[in-house]
Amino acid sequence: MGDNKGSSALEVAVSFVIGAATGFILGILFAPASGKETRQKIKTQAVKTGEKAKESYEKLSKEAEKGVMAVKEKAQEGIEAIKEFIEKKKEEYAKKPPQGYGEGNVKD
Repeated sequence: MGDNKGSSALEVAVSFVIGAATGFILGILFAPASGKETRQKIKTQAVKTGEKAKESYEKLSKEAEKGVMAVKEKAQEGIEAIKEFIEKKKEEYAKKPPQGYGEGNVKD
């Protein structure tokens, strides 16, 4: 379930960046300017879009890493709780006499 959330967030970010770049490029191509100016604008926008995509990826990567660490911590807490429970039950079992050897069961 967590993987789907991270995956869809990444898909949304990538789709947004691609859509923005496409819209910008189409706007430049249909705007009156020389070929040299148009190529320079496209190049500049491509660099900006690449930087934004990299920043988005890094941000999502950091968030995913935080999520993984939180899951690891919770899993470790659960393991520790299970270990404590097992030790407690072992101690209780060790103190308890085997069934059939209680005070009222001794026959003379």
